[in-house]
Amino acid sequence: MVDHDRLFKELLSTFFVEFIDLFFPQVITYLDKNSIKFLDKEIFTDVTEGEKYETDLIAQVKFKNQTSFFLIHIEAQSSSQTNFNRRMFSYFARLHEKFALPIYPIVIFSYDYPKKAAANQYKVEFPDFKVLDFNYRVVQLNQLNWRDFINQPNPIASALMAKMKIANQDRAKVKAQCLRLLVTLKLDPARMQLISGFIDTYLTLNPVEESIFRSELNTFLPEEEEDVMEIVTSWMRQGIEQGIEQGIMREKNLVIRLIERKLGTINPEIKAQIQELEIDKIEALGEAIFEFSTVEDLKSWLSR
Repeated sequence: MVDHDRLFKELLSTFFVEFIDLFFPQVITYLDKNSIKFLDKEIFTDVTEGEKYETDLIAQVKFKNQTSFFLIHIEAQSSSQTNFNRRMFSYFARLHEKFALPIYPIVIFSYDYPKKAAANQYKVEFPDFKVLDFNYRVVQLNQLNWRDFINQPNPIASALMAKMKIANQDRAKVKAQCLRLLVTLKLDPARMQLISGFIDTYLTLNPVEESIFRSELNTFLPEEEEDVMEIVTSWMRQGIEQGIEQGIMREKNLVIRLIERKLGTINPEIKAQIQELEIDKIEALGEAIFEFSTVEDLKSWLSR
């Protein structure tokens, strides 16, 4: 399962200024970029639903050329939820109560469906009186066209294009263009890996799309194609390594199940000892199972 919240929080915290600059350039004009401080997450209990929620990202920043601060609160939503606008107001109210600072609230919606425009306000009003009109900024990725961002020299654009409105026949092309934009930015390896991993997570291609993707790479400048192929090669290498690790783990778990089938449940300490064995020892243990009559036989084998 993809941990959407973790992926988006890591992306947005790493490229916080770039995110604000891409979608809210007007804020950059009065934000002191050198003052950004990320605050600990806040946990709130929704008494009406009986559930606990935690804020995704809260940054304390200074107004440019001033001594006063304000908060930028960003929520990343990977699914459409009823009454989410009310929850955004609850966040705002409680953050405002705790910090007594102005708050600039933003939501980035990354779900694929529904396509309709998400709410961006929460109101409380009567026929004769408006009590509350709370507004927040919305970035709804499935309403944005990836073509509008293809030439943006911004790492956030290269990542989020993967979650924008994409026709099925364009998926391979978009993945290639995301990577082309990424390699032109000349980021450090860690940031490059973060974004390329994000792209690969949200634009996993089938064999037909992979063929189109390779053809698209052939249209790039030679140096761009070379840099992109380096990323693709690293994906393949990581996939092979992960496959090997998963295979070894499956083999260890199988050996443990066979032992328990013959000897009964073994304690966690022995299981941990088996999990730490190298693959050649696991294979030897698998062959030795038939010689064991008791757990003591297993312990004796492990001690040797």
